[in-house]
Amino acid sequence: MTHNPIRPWRDIDRRKSRKIHVGPVPIGGDAPIAVQTMTNTLTSDAAATIKQVLACAEAGADIVRVSVPDVESSAALKEIVAESPVPIVADIHFHYKRAIEAAEAGAACLRINPGNIGNPERVKDVIKAARDHNCSIRIGVNAGSLEKHLLEKYGEPCPDAMVESGLEHIRILQDNDFHEFKISVKASDVFMTAAAYQQLAEATDAPIHLGVTEAGGLVSGTIKSAIGLGNLLWAGIGDTLRVSLSADPVEEVKVGFEILKSLGLRHRGVNIISCPSCARQGFDVIKVVDTLERRLEHIKTPMSLSIIGCVVNGPGEALMTDVGFTGGGAGSGMVYIAGAQSHKLSNEEMIEHIVAQVEERAAAIEADIAKAEAAE
Repeated sequence: MTHNPIRPWRDIDRRKSRKIHVGPVPIGGDAPIAVQTMTNTLTSDAAATIKQVLACAEAGADIVRVSVPDVESSAALKEIVAESPVPIVADIHFHYKRAIEAAEAGAACLRINPGNIGNPERVKDVIKAARDHNCSIRIGVNAGSLEKHLLEKYGEPCPDAMVESGLEHIRILQDNDFHEFKISVKASDVFMTAAAYQQLAEATDAPIHLGVTEAGGLVSGTIKSAIGLGNLLWAGIGDTLRVSLSADPVEEVKVGFEILKSLGLRHRGVNIISCPSCARQGFDVIKVVDTLERRLEHIKTPMSLSIIGCVVNGPGEALMTDVGFTGGGAGSGMVYIAGAQSHKLSNEEMIEHIVAQVEERAAAIEADIAKAEAAE
């Protein structure tokens, strides 16, 4: 639960789930909601995949998934795992030998549907490999690939069919005394996704992996994901998430963190509060914010920056941020530090000066955190 005694209307009561681990990353229970993404390189090209994994990790990904469709990908996986700073999830469909190879190669988690692996003996072999190599499992139900008997029963993909599929897969793992699993029930339809996850949350205590699958491009997919995942997270549902975009995986990580930041569930980097700009603006707000977003990507410290074009809302917003700049007149504005009015600044000096102020403020916040930890 996030608890805010001053602003109780911001409280979120998280669903109580079991805690498992994906490598060293805890999932469920009281653990922070983890952000995942997936590479889109050929996994058999280890160098290209490692490069993308590193970029995603630098952007804040807690876990990265890679597809393992063939023997060549299995062979490259060991090198990818060795070079990755975050746990690697192996995405497996149908080929039980790929799952075993992935576990042996050091994958921290297998994304499978046990019912699609084949006969019970093959399922047991995969589960044994996962257990022997401390590998967790994600059951991944997708509205686009439901089992034939469920489509015949329900007539079409629907929340009931998705949850029934998920529970059938859960039973397979539990019957084999395997409990280190999480589960997802994804659809490209926001309504179906939300309804399925709501039902699933009541039917199991397993950690839940959220996602609106095949959400679309950067803009449309971000909006669909924000609506679908945002509502579920606000209701306390979800222990890990992936934003699925037809875009660079780094963008998925950024969007995932922004969704969590907007709900106060995770804090990382600079949260820029900026106005949309209008005729009152004392400087080019859009250009400045675009530049600052790129210039401040290296800041990992959770902090806030307000960039407001005029004095209508600027001073009020600046009072609640770590660093602020409010546009004024005659080519200059006012800088605020820790909510207090500090000094005037010309528009020409704005970018470099604000970057420096944010870096200084971030260093001060980190020093305070280190001091507090040392005193414990």
